[in-house]
Amino acid sequence: MRSAPAHQLRREVTRRAKRQAAPGGLGARHPKAQLLSNKTHYSPTDPEARISVKPGKARALNYLCSVAVDTARGSISHIQADFGDRRDSTHLPELVPRLQTRLVANELTLRDFVADTGYSNGFNYAFLEQRAITPWIPVFGHYKPAPEGFSYEAAVDAFRCPAGKSLPFRNYATSQDGNWVKNYRAAYQDCQQCPLKMRCTPAAPQQKFVRSAFDAAYRRAWHRQQSRAVQRMRRVRQRTVEPVFGSLLQHYGLRRVGTKSRAAAHKTMLLSAIAYNLKKLLKHRPTQCLSLAVALPKPPPPPGALPLQRRTRRYYRKCQPAKHEDNGKSRVLQQPRPSTTCKSLVRSDKVGYLVPNVGSMLRAG
Repeated sequence: MRSAPAHQLRREVTRRAKRQAAPGGLGARHPKAQLLSNKTHYSPTDPEARISVKPGKARALNYLCSVAVDTARGSISHIQADFGDRRDSTHLPELVPRLQTRLVANELTLRDFVADTGYSNGFNYAFLEQRAITPWIPVFGHYKPAPEGFSYEAAVDAFRCPAGKSLPFRNYATSQDGNWVKNYRAAYQDCQQCPLKMRCTPAAPQQKFVRSAFDAAYRRAWHRQQSRAVQRMRRVRQRTVEPVFGSLLQHYGLRRVGTKSRAAAHKTMLLSAIAYNLKKLLKHRPTQCLSLAVALPKPPPPPGALPLQRRTRRYYRKCQPAKHEDNGKSRVLQQPRPSTTCKSLVRSDKVGYLVPNVGSMLRAG
């Protein structure tokens, strides 16, 4: 990997020193700790690779693999390669349209989307609901539908404080990370004359709440999380997606990608997914066997061929009386009528061939 310019390194060292000096600062406190991030280092041979940071794992150049698995058969419906330094939630708006296009081409409908907390995002909730998809994504643990002691009134889009005063919606704004938020603020006179001001907001002149612009979608997801159905969906995700990830890493070569660029990594992931689905197909045993009979027309005879006719030939053989010598006397075993003959008739089994019947003679026993 190639290092960044000197001025960027000095700026990163200064920023890191300030972060370590602050109480509860993050990062290693050793003075010789190596600075390794996407702001200071990059790969000259593969500039699209990113250094990913995950607790408990070493920092390395990685690509993020996003996989969609069908819960009915456990087959991979979609897979793609993304940059490793971004959150999982930022890739969902790109993943879902491609997945829906592939499912519609196979006459399938996407109704439920099950994912882990990494995909929790207000925009993702609203995006899936707009496409008539139920998002089964747990919200973050610190989310609350309303502050403690306050109630939300959806009809007027306002909060109600313990003293009965209203905090209506005022305006939209953007946060430091660029997300849209909604501001709820109480009237100045209501808070100044309220007897609960010292307990509610002792420092600020009036109470103010900052909520996400997708707070309604957040609230619906939070209510779904309180139901018993979300526990079943969580078990479905654990027994469906996690084994697929383990198989791709252990048996299909996705633990280390030996290609360069994001497009080449995407092709590698596609080949691994194809191999996985083919193996699932070979092990598949259909429960119902469908049979189809098609009546084909009789082919015409070749030119110049003579038609064969089915013939029947009759064979006649007389049955003579058999004699047996016993003490000089003859004993007749079977005495047919004098004017009667035994006839046997055999028809041919194949056209153009005759099978004669040689008959059987009665012998003296």
